[in-house]
Amino acid sequence: MDKLWKGRFTKNTDKTADAFNSSISIDSRMYRQDIEGSIAHAKMLGDTQIIPKDNSSEIVKCLKQMLDDINNGKLAIDTSFEDIHSFVEYELIKRIGNTGKMLHTARSRNDQVATDFVMYTKKETIDLISFIKKMIIGLTNHAKKHTATVMPGYTHLQRAQPVTLGHYLMAYAIMFLRDLKKYEKILSDMDKCPLGSAALAGTAYPIDRNMTAKALGFDKPSLNSIDSVADRDFACDVCYVNSLVMMHLSRISEEFILWASWEFKFLEISEEFSTGSSIMPQKKNPDMLELIRGKSARTFSNLNTLLVMLKGLPMAYNKDMQEDKEAVMDSIDTAKSCIDIFTKLLQGIAFLPENMKTAAQKGFINATDCADYLVSKSLPFRDAYKITGEIVNWCIKNDMVLENMPIDIYKSFSPLFEMDIYNHIDIASCVERRNSYGGTSSKSVLSQIEYVEKELNG
Repeated sequence: MDKLWKGRFTKNTDKTADAFNSSISIDSRMYRQDIEGSIAHAKMLGDTQIIPKDNSSEIVKCLKQMLDDINNGKLAIDTSFEDIHSFVEYELIKRIGNTGKMLHTARSRNDQVATDFVMYTKKETIDLISFIKKMIIGLTNHAKKHTATVMPGYTHLQRAQPVTLGHYLMAYAIMFLRDLKKYEKILSDMDKCPLGSAALAGTAYPIDRNMTAKALGFDKPSLNSIDSVADRDFACDVCYVNSLVMMHLSRISEEFILWASWEFKFLEISEEFSTGSSIMPQKKNPDMLELIRGKSARTFSNLNTLLVMLKGLPMAYNKDMQEDKEAVMDSIDTAKSCIDIFTKLLQGIAFLPENMKTAAQKGFINATDCADYLVSKSLPFRDAYKITGEIVNWCIKNDMVLENMPIDIYKSFSPLFEMDIYNHIDIASCVERRNSYGGTSSKSVLSQIEYVEKELNG
């Protein structure tokens, strides 16, 4: 078949160059956006009398039929074409003849691909928002059940202070809520239509860019035609947020991998989302979580690919930009699949509160509360801190915990200790006293859940 740009050339493209130049194996995924953009463009050409209205209507009718034919399998996309734009235009001309050749009036593949790509990315971002909302709901549902489930909180992967499982899970829910807000911001930034920018300088035809922008679901046309065809910020933006989501997913996956081990045993992953060993019959491996952790690297690399590819490009369109779609599509596919599998895995997780409580009791994570007790008796915090450290050291040497250390031993460290120390260092009491805004008390966690749910429904 003839190239769209055949007029300037007298020789055929070398076959290896043809294959190297081709992008249809990737951009064929944008066939819907390409046809819908062409429909809007054709209608505008007719309404502005740039081409006869009858010809415009015939083009629109044929394009709609082509879209239906691809969707129902009657028309296969021919991957021997250079790109999806070439295939659609060729098929249109094949069906309606010379009338089809009018479609590309006042349009370039530069603004065409920019429009296709931003439309595709908008659609996928909306899907990502839907996926991430379901995951956040899964986390909040678990958090509601465990507002009073005590567990150790960690710093440096060392037991630090008592928290609740609900509080822990809401930390991740709030992380993902931030990601959700970033996706929504990206959608707003993408609400400008490049169509009508032509190659880079606009066009002399009396086109109506507001008409095509509205028809394609954009708020308005893009402001500068050079920027319109050169801009891939939206692609970088979605890859950046995907990277953040995957980094957060990787972190919670790592936590759950640790918690599922015999050394922690804070949770059980359902068999539907676990695998076994080919040689060790006792094994139950958290492979889905490990894969999420590993796949995060792909999204980081995709973002890096875009940034490095774009950093040295002069205005406006350059063929380097053909490499953008594969990186964005892989980033989106990876993020969606990982969010989806984690959400499903989350539904079948069984947390083990007794094991969490036992771990909390053995880690001296109520030591800060012991120091705070002395502060409440008017001892300066630094002195209280030193005395409590000495008490912990004594307990370790004598295989004891703060809760069962005799009162006379307490008094040997400070006469300020009274019997009420045992109520003060009770793990559940320690948690409930942390009722500062954002803290781990049940009331605070319920407030966090209420906030997140309100944001999801807002």
